[in-house]
Amino acid sequence: MKLDLVRFFQACNPAKTLVVSKPEDRQYYIDFSQVRGAKIIEELGRTITRLSPEEPTCQLFTGHIGCGKSTELLRLKAELEQQGFHVVYFESSQSLDMADIDVTDILLAVAREVSQSLEAIKINLKPGYFKNLFDEISEFLQTPVDIGVEAQLSVGIAKITAKTKDSPKLRSQLRQYLEPRTNGILESINKELLKPAREKLKQQGKKGLVVIVDNLDRVDNSLKPSGYYQPEYLFVERGEQLNQLNCHVVYTIPLVLIFSNALGRLTNRFGVDPKVLPMVPVQLQDGSQFSQGITLLQQMVMTRAFPGVSWEQSQHLITEVFDSPDTLERLCLVSGGHLRNLLMLLFRCLQQEDPPLSQECVSRVIKQRRNELTLAITADEWEVLREVAQEKSLRGHERYELLLRSMFVFEYRDEDGSWFDINPILVEAKEFRL
Repeated sequence: MKLDLVRFFQACNPAKTLVVSKPEDRQYYIDFSQVRGAKIIEELGRTITRLSPEEPTCQLFTGHIGCGKSTELLRLKAELEQQGFHVVYFESSQSLDMADIDVTDILLAVAREVSQSLEAIKINLKPGYFKNLFDEISEFLQTPVDIGVEAQLSVGIAKITAKTKDSPKLRSQLRQYLEPRTNGILESINKELLKPAREKLKQQGKKGLVVIVDNLDRVDNSLKPSGYYQPEYLFVERGEQLNQLNCHVVYTIPLVLIFSNALGRLTNRFGVDPKVLPMVPVQLQDGSQFSQGITLLQQMVMTRAFPGVSWEQSQHLITEVFDSPDTLERLCLVSGGHLRNLLMLLFRCLQQEDPPLSQECVSRVIKQRRNELTLAITADEWEVLREVAQEKSLRGHERYELLLRSMFVFEYRDEDGSWFDINPILVEAKEFRL
């Protein structure tokens, strides 16, 4: 069987998220739930489908950036749509400034995305509250925002956001204006948008409305004027308002919240434990290799090379892509089970040479990546990394946020709970062995 090099190259692009509902993407999807230690997407879906349709749910989902959350959420969307739900999925980073977000920004983004999605299926709702609000905002900002009498709600919100997105000064003015009106905005979204939307969807035979807000896990950990860091401010201090939307909602949240002492308050605000998507384990806590995890990662690579070919067959084709099966195994091991890391290393190899990829090329790319990571690590952080590698735990370190966010430390799950290890690419660094 001949490798289609151009298609393989495109399928390995680490910047691309698999959209499982598209047949061309679905063929590349690998289900890692059996080795991740939890069937998280099933848990999120079950919570939505098993409760009464009149009972809104709000769930939180997190994990390392690049570990496959968006792909899993798009799978959840496809599965819920198959079961008759109307699902609105959007990436908050497309319209919001991750360095500076407030609760009203998230609420307006949800209102815009929901109304846009409904307009596409000919459900046009015109909440009166927003019509007045837009007029007042134009007056207050003293910048004409031409919304027009007949414009849809999504158009109105989009025009206001576009005006303020590139101007921090205007954004700050708008916030001061909207902040005291947050509860009014929330009430209008619930009564004038979500409630009638659910009724109209019901008439169309839909079971309910689900909103999935992706990429909120990427908000900067910057300090807000209130004295709180942004993740804690949004999800803990203001979490009650985010929890009040009158439909099923799934928010992605920053991983740092799971390891902060605000976790208890976060759980109280939302009444649920956040679900964490861990890494795919390539080794166990005792350091022995975990063949099931490694095999699934190898499958992920080979499926991209030969889509539609079973693993039974494609494992005999490894030498079409690599000079030996050991080279593929080394790539999978050094990725630490971080899916985007694996694709990024593979993509860099493909940028340097055509398959079969040589062991030299793979080693060169690994070394290059290690050098990039080690440049950012300070002497005392190396000390913490040695400790993590030895103890497999990360509790009590103030630096965990930096270590996790910078891809120096990964989290894994097994029957006994979660454990940590350092990014395998760092193990061979001379600073680590000192």
